[in-house]
Amino acid sequence: MVAALVSLVAYAVVRHFVGTSMIDMLVYQAEGRAVVHGTDLYAIRVSEWALPATYPPFAAMLFVPTSWVGVGLLRMLITGGNVILLGVMAWLSCRLVGWPRRELRPTAVVLATGLGVWLEPVWTTLRYGQVNLALACLVLWDLTRSDAHRGKGVGIGIAAAIKLTPGLFAVYLLLTGRVRAAFTAFGAFLACTALGWIAMPGASHGFWTTYVFDSSRVGRTEIVDNQSLRGAVARLLHTTDPGVAGLLVGVAAAVLGLAVAVRAGRSASWLPRAEAWGVVCTAITGLLVSPISWTHHWVWCVPLLLLLAAEAAQERSRPQAVRRRRWRTIAAATAFGFCCYGMWLVPHKGPRDQHLPDWQLAPAAVYSLLGIAVLGVAALRIRNRRAAGGTAGTVPAQRPGGRRQAPAAR
Repeated sequence: MVAALVSLVAYAVVRHFVGTSMIDMLVYQAEGRAVVHGTDLYAIRVSEWALPATYPPFAAMLFVPTSWVGVGLLRMLITGGNVILLGVMAWLSCRLVGWPRRELRPTAVVLATGLGVWLEPVWTTLRYGQVNLALACLVLWDLTRSDAHRGKGVGIGIAAAIKLTPGLFAVYLLLTGRVRAAFTAFGAFLACTALGWIAMPGASHGFWTTYVFDSSRVGRTEIVDNQSLRGAVARLLHTTDPGVAGLLVGVAAAVLGLAVAVRAGRSASWLPRAEAWGVVCTAITGLLVSPISWTHHWVWCVPLLLLLAAEAAQERSRPQAVRRRRWRTIAAATAFGFCCYGMWLVPHKGPRDQHLPDWQLAPAAVYSLLGIAVLGVAALRIRNRRAAGGTAGTVPAQRPGGRRQAPAAR
C-alpha cells in the first residue's frame, strides 16, 4: 500500500515538471461543443497540430458534458477519473484471470494502480486525456460476466459504437460459441449508432460514408507513435504507405491471432485461465491489425501483465524439483517492454521516422514485437497444455462469472 502511494506521489511530481498537453481531451471537448452548438463535427481542428474529430457521432454526444466546465477543472476530472478507471481495470483483470484469491485482490488492485501509471500506454493515456481505459473497462466488465447473463455483450457494443476496434471482441464471442452475446453486442452497437444518426444525421452520413475509411485523419502511419503492424512495415520499407505488404501482414496477423484467441477460449476444460488468454490475445490481435494503434491504445498490457503474473505465481508454487522460471522471465521481460519507452528513444522528430536505420527498427516497433511474441507464447501454452493434459478434463475450469465446468471424460 505504501509503495503504491509513494508511486502515485512520484508520478504527480514527475507529471508536474514534465507537463501534460491533454490534447485529446481538448479534441473531445471541441466535439462536445460542436454537438451543443450544431456546428460541423468533422470540420473542427484543435491545437497547433490541427487535430480533427475521428470518432463516430455517438461518441461526440457522450463528450457533451466536457463542454460544461473549464479546461483547468476538466484536466483534474479526466486525470482523476482515469486513475480510478485504472483501478477498475485492474479489478476486472483480476476477475478475468482468477488471481489472486479474493481476499488479496484489493491489495493487488491498489498496487496495480499505483505502479501501473508508469506503464508507457497508461502514462500516455493520462498525458493525453484519452478514453482507452474507459473502453477497456466496458469490454472487461462484459467479458467477466456470466455467459448466461442476458445482457452480456452490451458493454462491447457500446465500446464499439464509441470506437470501432472493440467490435473484434464480438467476433471472439461468436467464434467461441457465445452467439447470443455476440448478437447482443451487435444490437447494442446498432442502437447507439442509430442514436447518433437521429441526433446528428449529417455528421453520421459523413462519418459512415467517408471519414471512417480515411485513416489519414487519425495520423501518419509511419511515425513511431503507431505501434500497429502496418506502422512497423511502413518504417521497415521506409515509406508512408506500406500498401499490399502492410495489408498482407495485417490479414495474416488477424487470421492467426484470432485462431489462437479462439483456440484458447474454447479450451477451458484443460487450459488454466483459458478465457483470460483468449481475451488478451483478441485485444492484441486488434491492436496489431488496426491501421493505426497509438502507444496509448496498448493499455491492454494491464490484464496481460496480471495474466503473466498469475502464471508465474502458479509456477512458483510448484515443488522445487519441477519448478521452472520461464513464466517469471516472460512476465519480467513483458513488463520491461511496456516500461522501456523504446519507441521514444529513437530519433523521431520530423521525417526521421521514415528513415530509421535497421538497428532502430526493433525499439521503434517494441509493442508490435511484444504482441507477436505474446501470441506465440499463447500458442505454445495451448499446445503444451494439450500435450500434457490434452485429454480434456484435467483442469476443471471456470469462466469469469460463470459456473464451474465439469471435466470432460477422458
